[in-house]
Amino acid sequence: MKNYNFLFIILLGITLANCDDTKKEENSLFTFDISSFKEQYQPQETIDLGILNPESKEIDSIVYYVNDKKISSKKGLDKLKFPLKDQKLGYQNLKAVVYFEGENSEATQRIELVSNVQPKLLKFTIVNTFPHDTTSFTEGFEFHKDTLCESTGQKGASYFRKYDYKTGNIFKQIDLDAKYFGEGITFINGKLYQLTWQEKTGFIYNAKTLKLEKTFTFEKDIEGWGMTNDGKYIYQTDGTEKIWKMDPSNQKMIDYINVYSGDSKIKSINELEWINGKIYTNVWQKDAIAVVNPANGAVEGILDMSGLRKFVKNKTAEVLNGIAYNPKTKTIFVTGKNWDKMFEITVSE
Repeated sequence: MKNYNFLFIILLGITLANCDDTKKEENSLFTFDISSFKEQYQPQETIDLGILNPESKEIDSIVYYVNDKKISSKKGLDKLKFPLKDQKLGYQNLKAVVYFEGENSEATQRIELVSNVQPKLLKFTIVNTFPHDTTSFTEGFEFHKDTLCESTGQKGASYFRKYDYKTGNIFKQIDLDAKYFGEGITFINGKLYQLTWQEKTGFIYNAKTLKLEKTFTFEKDIEGWGMTNDGKYIYQTDGTEKIWKMDPSNQKMIDYINVYSGDSKIKSINELEWINGKIYTNVWQKDAIAVVNPANGAVEGILDMSGLRKFVKNKTAEVLNGIAYNPKTKTIFVTGKNWDKMFEITVSE
């Protein structure tokens, strides 16, 4: 267990939850009864919701909301037992609308829901090693019909290319305008989607010809980091603990998950890859890959990639960034920003 905890903290660079991050009450007439509240909850638990009535008002009913969704109503001061099993990980915003004496007033509070999953420690085996362009500041990494595709960052040097990973021969390359810092890519429905970092702009290309078909503006005020898809929806990161779920048909954000490893949220989620129903993600500035359940954001596995560093000879090499699953070989390709090598690996417990 001691070794597990060491890797758990060092590899993922976890930002521990702030134990005193309880939202302050803004209403003095009614408040949530927090006498039994805990700093953190797990999905298998139930929380007791109730209201304090210090001025002894005659209460008709109370309507309870979690994250602005109505969950139940109660007569008078009856308490409500609310199971947390169907809530997404992260902060839960509680609200109670109290109806009394012909009036109504709100009380608010916040709790944190964390993961009850202990991540498995994973290991990798190198199958092959291939050269990687040291000028490539890798941001996106994905296979499309057995061809490796890579996008890069840095203004004035951002591009994406299709190439032969065995020889390095470039089949086609599209350079971005110098005002853009290129980020993640993903192929879905015959299109190639690409993000930019802080320009809040995305591009949609024909996957076959790489002809630009549409430029879109991010719906949310977020940065663009990594991208992947499950065949129906696109998932993208923004440099926080969030993984957003996007409808590729209209580029609208329809949901998100918060990534948690145990009782701590994992920030700086970066490049993504969808592999066998799970999301594999780099954690920025860490030589580690987290395996995330896309349904709830729980980290289920931790892959220590630090052993690759001894094979990387380029002195200007930066962080690990790049995960591409080849469905033909059922192997994973990984690399990093300005690395001189890419590695074909298999993963096991």
